[in-house]
Amino acid sequence: MSVLPQSDQKAVYVNAMFTAIAQRYDLMNRLMTFGLDQGWRRWATKRIKQPQAIWALDVGSGTGDFLPILQQAMPQLSVVGLDFTLAMMQAGQAKREQDTLGHSFINGDGMHLPFEEAAFDIVTTGFAMRNIVDIRQAFSEMARVTKPGGKLACLEVARPKNPLVRWGHQFYFNNIVPIIGSLVGGNNRAYTYLPQSASIFPQPPELAHIITECGWHDVTWKQLGFGAVAVHIATR
Repeated sequence: MSVLPQSDQKAVYVNAMFTAIAQRYDLMNRLMTFGLDQGWRRWATKRIKQPQAIWALDVGSGTGDFLPILQQAMPQLSVVGLDFTLAMMQAGQAKREQDTLGHSFINGDGMHLPFEEAAFDIVTTGFAMRNIVDIRQAFSEMARVTKPGGKLACLEVARPKNPLVRWGHQFYFNNIVPIIGSLVGGNNRAYTYLPQSASIFPQPPELAHIITECGWHDVTWKQLGFGAVAVHIATR
C-alpha cells in the first residue's frame, strides 16, 4: 500500500513525519546504512573542498550531520544548516552543543531560500531532495545563492546497477528497513515512505540533467554503497 502523499499535501506530510521521528532519526540512519552514511558525506566533502571558502549552506540539513564534517574539512568555514522541520533542528542542536564549532540552524523552505544571491561558496544537501515538492525549484534556488565557481554536493538514494545487488537492496529497503523503523524508530509508516519515495526519484543520469538545467555545470556523479547512493558534484 502506498503511503506517498499527493503533491499538494507533501509539505505538511513530510513536516509531520520528520517531527515524529526526529529523536530517533540519527540512530535509524546509522543502523539502516550500517554506519556508512557519514563516510559518504566525508567523501563528498573532499570533492568540494575549497581552501578559500567562507560560507557553506546545507539544505535539508535535518539534525545537521553535514555541518561538522564540512567545518572539520575547512576550518575557516561558517556553516548554516537549513531545514523545514523545527523538531529535526532541535534534535540536532543538542548534538551541536557538544562541540565548539561555529554551526547555526535556520528554519526555512528549500524551494524559497531566505538568502541573497551569491551568498555561499559551498552548498550541500544530503538525502533531502526526495522530500522536496519541486526539486527543480530547489536546485535553482541553490544555484541562485551560490557564488560563481562555487560547489554543490548532493547525496541521494539510487538503485544499484548490478541486478543481483539491486534485488538484495530492494528487498532490504522494502521489507527490512520498515521493520527496523517500527522497532527502533517507532514509526513503520515513515520508513515505508523512504523506499517508496526512493522508487520514484530520478536516477543519477536524469538527476544530473535536472541539476544542469537549473544553472549548474560540470555535473558529475558517482554511486557509492554498492550503488545504493549517488553523489552528484557540480559547479556554479
